[in-house]
Amino acid sequence: MSNKEALEHYDHKQFRTPDGYTSDIAVFTILSTKIGEFKPPHMTLMLMLIKRAQLNAEGQPNIEASKWALPGGFVQPDESAYEAAKRELEEETSVNSIHIKHFGVYDKPGRDPRGWIISNAHYAIVPEHELSKRKANDDAADVRLFSVDEVLQLDLAFDHREIIEAAIAVIKHDLLQTPVAKSFLQDHFTYSELQAVLKTVTNDPAITSDQAFSRKIKTLPFIEEVSGQKTQRTSKTPTQLYRFADEMNIVRPIYSARY
Repeated sequence: MSNKEALEHYDHKQFRTPDGYTSDIAVFTILSTKIGEFKPPHMTLMLMLIKRAQLNAEGQPNIEASKWALPGGFVQPDESAYEAAKRELEEETSVNSIHIKHFGVYDKPGRDPRGWIISNAHYAIVPEHELSKRKANDDAADVRLFSVDEVLQLDLAFDHREIIEAAIAVIKHDLLQTPVAKSFLQDHFTYSELQAVLKTVTNDPAITSDQAFSRKIKTLPFIEEVSGQKTQRTSKTPTQLYRFADEMNIVRPIYSARY
């Protein structure tokens, strides 16, 4: 049977189709706070959310109005879910030109009061300066950065708590099993500065213990000492500076206690 013949026998009315197709985007950053002279900074993992306006872009009452939510919206017929994610992110927050990744699909009936809406979940973790021009637009009344602890206390729209919890797990994986932490460090850094970044997502004693991590960093094949260079940025005693190697031999999980 040819495709033409098969299509003649195909009846789309036999199958339920979604009522909408959307993309949502979880954009994370890490904020650094200086807590004193000769001390490493305090690092906090943050997530960017929008506050849904009372009216949508067409001037109609908005679903889940006044709730905090991930940026996102409906996929247009001429674009992919990935393209829609990039477009919606810029339209609602003015943030653009960041690299996002797809990590999940949310399609459980009842997740959206408007009907069976399927959403593609995307994420990114970027330095804060890439979010510095964030501004609420379109049907977003506000846009803010929240710590992940604060986020989980908010009254969130739709099933965004579930999506955010999954995104946090993905970010934890990226920080602990890839060298993405280098995006939040100077080219030359101390062990405690790298440690502060990793502590935003883990309580592993192999990382949170100062003594253990100061020993561990010397054994990691993708990190090397900067010969003859020390600093007092994080300690009264001059501390060795490190850098990520140009050719990184990555073994996962890269910071594990089993290393």
